Amino acid sequence: MMRESVQAEVLMSFVVSEELSFRLPVELRYETRDPYAVRMTFHLPGDAPVTWAFGRELLLDGINRPSGDGDVHIAPIDPEDLSDVAIRLQVGSDRALFRASAPPLVAFLDRTDKLVPLGQERTWAGFEDNLEAALGRILAEENAG
Repeated sequence: MMRESVQAEVLMSFVVSEELSFRLPVELRYETRDPYAVRMTFHLPGDAPVTWAFGRELLLDGINRPSGDGDVHIAPIDPEDLSDVAIRLQVGSDRALFRASAPPLVAFLDRTDKLVPLGQERTWAGFEDNLEAALGRILAEENAG
């Protein structure tokens, strides 16, 4: 049976200010049922885990160059030295900045590519059926209301 997901735990720094940051485990997860997305679950001390979902391609692009124009921005800290990556998440005026080492992110993305090669997400078995089913439910709800 073929695997349906890939996950990894990566230590990231939660950057509070230039002087203050702390390390925390972040779970990265990729599932074939949503082949375009990567999920990052942050386990912040004292709070319930928080999960963000965004494009797998955004994570890949952000390792090499500044990427993202919505609530998620990813960029290399030093474009000449691909060692660390900044991940900025934003909701309204609230922002959170994380710093991660690039090699574990690249290793995770490599594993996702073995599961569903980049560029072949649309042809992944079952994805179009799931998409059509979801659109059908949405349209049925709109017509019922």
